Amino acid sequence: MHLCRASLAFAACVTLVSCAAQTSAQTDQKPQYPNYPSETPANFQPVTSSFDYERRTAEIPMRDGVKLHTVIILPKGAKHAPILFTRTPYSADAQTSYAPSPHEESILWGYDNAVDVIVQGGYIRVIQDIRGKYGSEGDYVMNRPIHGPQNPTPVDESTDTYDTIDWLVKNIPESNGKVGILGISYDGFLPLMALIHPHPALKVAAPMNPMVDGWMGDDWFHNGAFRQQNMPYIYEQAATRANTAKWWSGSFDDYDLYMRAGSAGELGRQHGLEQIGFWKKVLAHPAYDAFWSDQALDKVLAADFKSEGIKVPFMLVHGLWDQEDIYGPMSVYKAVKPFDKENKVYITLGPWYHGQEIAKGSSLGAVQFPTDTAAYWRMHVLAPFLAHYLKDEAPAMNIASVTAYETGENQWQAMPAWPVAPKLKPLYLNSGFKLSFTSNSADSSSSAAFDEYTSDPAKPVPFRARPNQPVGYEPPVTTWEYWLVDDQREPSGRTDVLTYTTDVLTGPVHIQGQPVVNLVASTSGTDSDWVVKLIDVYPDEYPADPQMGGYQLPIGMDIIRGRYRESFTSPKPIEPNKPLTYRFNLPPANHVFLPGHKIMVQVQSSWFPLYDRNPQTYVDNIFWAKPDDYKKATQRVYHAPSQASAIELPVVDQK
Repeated sequence: MHLCRASLAFAACVTLVSCAAQTSAQTDQKPQYPNYPSETPANFQPVTSSFDYERRTAEIPMRDGVKLHTVIILPKGAKHAPILFTRTPYSADAQTSYAPSPHEESILWGYDNAVDVIVQGGYIRVIQDIRGKYGSEGDYVMNRPIHGPQNPTPVDESTDTYDTIDWLVKNIPESNGKVGILGISYDGFLPLMALIHPHPALKVAAPMNPMVDGWMGDDWFHNGAFRQQNMPYIYEQAATRANTAKWWSGSFDDYDLYMRAGSAGELGRQHGLEQIGFWKKVLAHPAYDAFWSDQALDKVLAADFKSEGIKVPFMLVHGLWDQEDIYGPMSVYKAVKPFDKENKVYITLGPWYHGQEIAKGSSLGAVQFPTDTAAYWRMHVLAPFLAHYLKDEAPAMNIASVTAYETGENQWQAMPAWPVAPKLKPLYLNSGFKLSFTSNSADSSSSAAFDEYTSDPAKPVPFRARPNQPVGYEPPVTTWEYWLVDDQREPSGRTDVLTYTTDVLTGPVHIQGQPVVNLVASTSGTDSDWVVKLIDVYPDEYPADPQMGGYQLPIGMDIIRGRYRESFTSPKPIEPNKPLTYRFNLPPANHVFLPGHKIMVQVQSSWFPLYDRNPQTYVDNIFWAKPDDYKKATQRVYHAPSQASAIELPVVDQK
């Protein structure tokens, strides 16, 4: 009986399992629907027979076997056409995404494409990813140094350019065998590298707003003060091959982001930046040691040209309000011009932000110009300059060694050299917050021998009106390009900013060259930053442009970190409360302070968050300053006998 019951139970169990399986199979069976074919072909082939240009790609081998991704855009039917070449870490494919017609922003897009000059000139356009970026093989090194102490390998940006040009002239039968190279910023650094041991087919170069010396005054530092708002650039540029890792922030206002972190080193740690090789180098080299000076291109080029001569004509392009690389072009010009025996070195100084020479140049922020200065320069200077050296017929050009826009008077000037022998004329910071070409420091009846303010690292002076938006050009739309022409009225009203002003000018004051700061100052701390601004103050009523009434327009501004007062390579603490001289250059200017205007100078001790805060207590490495290191300090600017502070202006005598 028990066996029978067991059998029945087993049979029932089998039956239940079988039924469950059938039910499950019926449930899992998906209903069948008619197939609706995709409307997207498996392999779409564009019909390009109507295109005005042909797009080719090549993986060009370098001498060490690494292949660099290169895009070649050829005008349809091109014969004996010159090549206009750019090397970039910003994606060759993105700048040459398609080529259907010669209309602006149609065949070419991007950072270095002066489209009107390139298209109308009939050039073969070549853009290449540098090694380690986007489609190119190899390892990426930020601003890879020339072969030498900082680069023991046999390859650098000079050799990569040489090898690429050699391939291009041998493998593009439509070319005339002549190559020009141009680019902006990082892409302007690369044409400078191409000038070292250049390929014979390289006939001309146009380095625009180039990165030259990252410590002295371009992207990473200015006179020792760290430009911390470029940390997101380092993160995105060096973390991945294709810039896919993106910086993040929990703050709408960068001022809050950088204040919350405390030091730049701590903010980097919070973002994992120490995984990146270049950031580790920045942390390890806060002073101007061999790491920076060995790769400063003004020094490298001067040494090369002194021994080898200048083989390739080139035109440097400088923006008078370049918010990123305001140091580089003029530093190269001054360094190499003594070796220019055959008049191969040219320079343009335009009223532009960083790279504006290939954009619209009829205005810069609130400042309006009577014409499109950038379009004029491209058509009347850049185009004939390139054509003269690249076209087979070598059309004549009538271009001066120096093409400079004179702001204030708003006119182009052609000059044989820069500057044209100006005199440095002291403009004194006098008592009573007066500014004058005559010092009152010897007048014993004048008031106190100094002016003072309290610099509080807990409340640093913003470098522009808040909210401070991130550095860059991408959406959401920013006004980063314009910050060097921001109205300075807001800081002029702060108690931690000293403001000195001339009387209303009765005649024009024309400066041409680099103003020199000669600041006599003291701090109660053991370290300090000093920011000095030279400003053109518009009349309160300005009928020509009413919105400019009373505008305080910066003409030249810069910063120095006090620990480097005596030596950029060997920092030392500042002796508290002792008047010391801080001497440094402001950026180049070619400006006329017009009658009815005033000249102003502002002095402060922070410029945040663009530059990291000085703790005002000497620490070995400010990147790792601790919260307790940040102290208030009493800052004094002197105008006493033998302690006169002044801005030495390169004044041009009026004819």
